[in-house]
Amino acid sequence: MRFTRPRDLVIAGLLAAVVLYLIMQSAYGSLPPLPTLAGISLVIIAIVDVALGFSLRSRIKGTNPGKPVQALTAARAVALAKASSVLGAIMLGAWLGVLVYVLPKRADVLAAANDTSSAVVGALCSAALIAAGLWLEHCCRTPDDPKEPDDR
Repeated sequence: MRFTRPRDLVIAGLLAAVVLYLIMQSAYGSLPPLPTLAGISLVIIAIVDVALGFSLRSRIKGTNPGKPVQALTAARAVALAKASSVLGAIMLGAWLGVLVYVLPKRADVLAAANDTSSAVVGALCSAALIAAGLWLEHCCRTPDDPKEPDDR
């Protein structure tokens, strides 16, 4: 299994940003106001990812005397990590697309001023989810094999 490449995350984020920007251009007037704390659910997922990462990391390295990590558990954690980082990239792109649209209009449109804070909170929460997903993926790596002793 390959580790998540930054290129994949950037592409997903850029596509989401373009799509959301185009949606905002065509339908902003008919959309309801964005909730300020709309991105908080992403932080909850990020917290779970980080906690799972610390737990798995100590079990894989052997510093925690608990049960060893089963292969299926590690595979599920890697799948969660990849899904979290990709979701975070998509949501970051979406929130940045919204932000790019509403930021210039915030002086003229009251709703755009309120939606700016929502977009900033959402972007920050999305960035936290990307970081947590990449951290969890890093924690699932197996330690390096010990070097063979030299027979001298």
